[in-house]
Amino acid sequence: MKIQILGPLSAEVNGGSIVPTASKPRQILALLALYPGRVMPVPTLMEEIWGTNLPQSALTTMQTYILQLRRRLGTAMGPGAPGAKEVLATRHGGYLLQIGPEAVDVHEYERLVTAGQSAFGEGDDDLAASLLRQALALWEGPALVDVRVGPILSIEVMRLEESRLVTVERRIDVDLRLGRHTEVIAELTELIARHPQHEGLHAQAMVALYRSGRQATALDVYRRMRIRLIDDLGVEPSPQLQRLHQAMLTVDPALDVVAGPRRGSTFDLYAA
Repeated sequence: MKIQILGPLSAEVNGGSIVPTASKPRQILALLALYPGRVMPVPTLMEEIWGTNLPQSALTTMQTYILQLRRRLGTAMGPGAPGAKEVLATRHGGYLLQIGPEAVDVHEYERLVTAGQSAFGEGDDDLAASLLRQALALWEGPALVDVRVGPILSIEVMRLEESRLVTVERRIDVDLRLGRHTEVIAELTELIARHPQHEGLHAQAMVALYRSGRQATALDVYRRMRIRLIDDLGVEPSPQLQRLHQAMLTVDPALDVVAGPRRGSTFDLYAA
């Protein structure tokens, strides 16, 4: 079995899809896939599907959805394969998918991110860049983009999207440490437009522009973000961003890509 969460929901067995068309069974499959090998309690599944307004027939309906999933699973597995009840198993108080974590793209993504973060911390920038790129390449769109999400899945989707943004930011940190400042300008321009209050991404954009000989544009990125923060939140940029801005005004040689070791994030270069 191969399941994709990072984008449209996909679940294949022997090349055949087992993803149901109805929205509620899709939610159940997605939630079970996020925790392979772990029992998902029936109350949690019910909360995902109906929230706090459970119909009287909730338990019976839930069992019907599980039966539908097992039928699709059994058809895809074919004769001679383990029974669908062994793969989508019933346990006391819940259900679980008896598959390994490697069958779900989320877990491969998290493994690559962990390894990339470790390489980043150890200063192995080439390895970190490769691992983080592999992790991000697993994404084929917003997580569960074609699944109606309830209160449980919405939290999971939010967590995954935040992880994706952090991983992108870390990968750009590595690119900047490797002197690829010109190559990341276009990407950062799009990112700061989509995340207008994200100071880490703005710091990266400023550094990339500055190192590419575009000091005035780098300073303008700071100016526009400062105005936005003051207008929207009534606050000044963080001390880190203010110190980065001041360093650019004074042409601080520490901003040079070759100036000393770079084992921290771009944003933390000017932490107190």
